[in-house]
Amino acid sequence: MTEHFWDPVKLSLEIAIVSGFIVLILGLLFGKLMAKATFTGKAIIETVFLLPLVLPPTVVGFLLLVIFGRRSPIGQMIEWLFHQPIIFTWWAAVLAAVIVAFPLMYQSAKTGFEEVDSAVEDAARVDGANALQLFLFVSVPLALKSIISGGILSFTRALGEFGATLMFAGNIPGKTQTTPTAIYVAIDSGNMKLAWLWVLSMIAISFLLLVIIQLSKSKR
Repeated sequence: MTEHFWDPVKLSLEIAIVSGFIVLILGLLFGKLMAKATFTGKAIIETVFLLPLVLPPTVVGFLLLVIFGRRSPIGQMIEWLFHQPIIFTWWAAVLAAVIVAFPLMYQSAKTGFEEVDSAVEDAARVDGANALQLFLFVSVPLALKSIISGGILSFTRALGEFGATLMFAGNIPGKTQTTPTAIYVAIDSGNMKLAWLWVLSMIAISFLLLVIIQLSKSKR
């Protein structure tokens, strides 16, 4: 019982941590790139970035199956490189989590970078800072609170991902069965006690992370 309970929780945390790290890197890079950029087509690109936030999870899962499925060029290339398809694997769950969590990290990071005073960045350039130093030691620290908020929100979104994960990664116990999918199976089989335990664990983790966000905002 104990092992059966903890397996989906541990798997959810592992997937959320790995996908959260990937989303953090991508969100910082694209957030910084788009924060003060002006070019034709920017609105279209940003719409694509934010689209997973409003699309039904099943639509995201369907698109992932089409793009990375065994019949697609990308899916065939992945299978050729790694000698197995990506669908119904641990990495499929990570990819699904990255897609749905990225918009939250991107939007928060972009907002934080937009609020950075350009005069401070210009002063750092005058003092000899290169692009990487400017990004790491000036822009990121000044936008840190927004980045932390975005990181926690995207982590909780990845932790609670259900629809896209179920379609793309499946529900394989010990391999791709995350807590949300385990809750669904438990309810479907009538095991309400186990479902409640998983529900309470998700509420506790999410509540703790949101408290951290609120505390960081109150210190601004």
